[in-house]
Amino acid sequence: MKTAIVYFSRHHGNTKKLLDAIAAADPSVCLIDVTEQPDADLSAFERIGLASGIYFSSFAKPLIAFAEAHLPENREVFYLYTHGAPAGGFLKGIRRAAAGKGCREIGVYHCPGFDTVGPLRLIGGIAKGHPTAKEIAGAVDFYRSL
Repeated sequence: MKTAIVYFSRHHGNTKKLLDAIAAADPSVCLIDVTEQPDADLSAFERIGLASGIYFSSFAKPLIAFAEAHLPENREVFYLYTHGAPAGGFLKGIRRAAAGKGCREIGVYHCPGFDTVGPLRLIGGIAKGHPTAKEIAGAVDFYRSL
């Protein structure tokens, strides 16, 4: 099945570490950085991953806007994300964008990621050392299970 993963990963590159491991395990996966390809055509892909770090309790706004504008209708979608704070309702915006296109969710993977945004910088950040090698391998296992 032809798969693309569209992502937004800044600051420490936590989410990109997961995606690089997935792409190494399955070189047919197409990784698309939404900041470098803001108008990427996903029509040739049957399955689409949406991946982001969590920014102020949400997937990155550029990724959500991309999904609203460019996600093809009726595709299988999955989500990957890294977060500094404990897991919460981070998927609301991205799920709404995918649901608006009639897409079917097939899975979610998340793990901690080093976070120094805003006032966290003053204390040296949270979730230091994440994602770990085990968490990165977990992302690969998740992808293979889809």
